[in-house]
Amino acid sequence: MAKTEEVKDPATTAGKGKLKMIILIVVGLLLAIGLSVGATWYFMNKSASKPAEETPAAAGNVKAPAIYEPLAPAFVVNFKQNTRDRYMQVSIVLQARDKADMEALKVHMPVIRNNLVMLFSGQTFDTLATPIGQEMLRQKATASVQEVAQKEVGKPVIDQVLFTNFVLQ
Repeated sequence: MAKTEEVKDPATTAGKGKLKMIILIVVGLLLAIGLSVGATWYFMNKSASKPAEETPAAAGNVKAPAIYEPLAPAFVVNFKQNTRDRYMQVSIVLQARDKADMEALKVHMPVIRNNLVMLFSGQTFDTLATPIGQEMLRQKATASVQEVAQKEVGKPVIDQVLFTNFVLQ
């Protein structure tokens, strides 16, 4: 008896392998799209079907409306840079949430203004010329005002210090 060997054509096996790969990719893409649509539908319906008592407004987690207190007049600071006089003018507004606390803090505005003047005059012109330097100064000013509020009123009182005008010359 003679064994007959089947000769496999390499072109047909390669074609079948590519076809399987294409089918797997298409099935995988359809599965990913289906999962994406299903997850989106699930989360959209889940948030829409929450009971009314679980909303933050009913739970009392809503922030009070913001109160803005401008510090007038604007702060003006001078710098020496390479034997040249430079100036900075900053208009500041304090943002808070409690009117009574803000009124209690107003008594201490001379201390707050003094600390801010000292903070501003200790900066370098080159640092303040960049947006990152300006943001860092705003954060330092916020911390400075909150420190005075904590010491004098017993709580931070303000959420943040906002620069409503910032001029470097």
